[in-house]
Amino acid sequence: MSTPTEQTALARRWRAQLNMGTSEAPEWVTMMGVTDFKPPAPDPNIEDSSDYESGGWNGNTKTAQGWELTFTINRKTNDQVKVYHPTHEKLRAAAYAWGSASMAHMRWFDREGFPEAYEGKGIVKWEPSGGEHTVLEQVEITVTGDGVLALIDNPIA
Repeated sequence: MSTPTEQTALARRWRAQLNMGTSEAPEWVTMMGVTDFKPPAPDPNIEDSSDYESGGWNGNTKTAQGWELTFTINRKTNDQVKVYHPTHEKLRAAAYAWGSASMAHMRWFDREGFPEAYEGKGIVKWEPSGGEHTVLEQVEITVTGDGVLALIDNPIA
């Protein structure tokens, strides 16, 4: 049996989806126009748990953790009916809202079917990039986790 040739994974392997439905009846829609995607890793809060009995070695305990997803999109439009892509509009509206309306329920996974896949809810920050007359309209979106960042089965595996 031959050993397969290993290849380095590409950054564009990620597919991000936004729940356009409800938690009870999710409707996952792919985010179009993603140009930069930074998948989060848990950011632990670590407290010193050292004591006299440790022989001088420090002790540490993870007491909490958070996460933050950041990605950039090219703003997609339909100039015939004057609308933006529905996922873009839902995120923009969430950034200006309060309470549960300010939250996005998202999932992201490897588009080739590898096992890496995540899901979480968080507060949306919407930051248009602006720029010179030659650049495309881009928006940087940050979803600050509210609760667990769940490991899920890849939906296309």
